[in-house]
Amino acid sequence: MIKQILLVGLGGGIGSILRFLASQLTIKTSSFPIATFTVNLLGCLLIGILIGLSLKNQWLDANMRVLLITGFCGGFTTFSTFSLENVQMYQAGNYTGLIFYTLASVIIGFAAVWMGLSFTK
Repeated sequence: MIKQILLVGLGGGIGSILRFLASQLTIKTSSFPIATFTVNLLGCLLIGILIGLSLKNQWLDANMRVLLITGFCGGFTTFSTFSLENVQMYQAGNYTGLIFYTLASVIIGFAAVWMGLSFTK
């Protein structure tokens, strides 16, 4: 368990640093959050590739999955994990769960940020 925690921390740290650098290197020319958008899409692509290779070729052992998928992708963007979970619900035929999870995450997440900001005023 300690080894897995350290792997998640290492991967998450590297992912978080790269997300930070992406936001610093992106020219802020509009109000659209291009860095976050780009990082989220890249994270989704990466987690899809990693899961696909892991399932198809047994390419990643358990430790590498923890390091790269849970740690790195989780640190780089949690949107990739959110998207993977939605795809898994779709593939399992859990359409009600998929719709609920997606809508609840977006709506309640937005409301939670709004409430958090309201608390500080």
